[in-house]
Amino acid sequence: MSDAETLFERIIGGEIPADVVYEDEKTFAFRDINPQARVHVLVVPRVRYRNVGELAEADPGLLGDVVGACRRVAEAEGIAESGYRVVFNTDGDAGQTVFHVHAHVLGGEQLGLFGKPGV
Repeated sequence: MSDAETLFERIIGGEIPADVVYEDEKTFAFRDINPQARVHVLVVPRVRYRNVGELAEADPGLLGDVVGACRRVAEAEGIAESGYRVVFNTDGDAGQTVFHVHAHVLGGEQLGLFGKPGV
């Protein structure tokens, strides 16, 4: 992994402004600047791992913390009861563009199917 800071590390550090939704000692959550649903929040661990597979291998407890933060975000956003989606994109073919693992919490409306259209 490169030593260069990722966009998310700069957001966590306060260098780049973000609409922060939730934070604790291990995780940080903020609104996506290009939302794909009425509610679209990114949840990241404060410690950088490239993707969810790397995180799961290195620190399964932290992965649990990230998923727990997703639940807390859904509750705070009022979408826990109606339903929400948690998505981890892993590497380029899946659409990952920032290589600091992050979960997308999506909801607040009926979400369509995902994957390749028409399949």
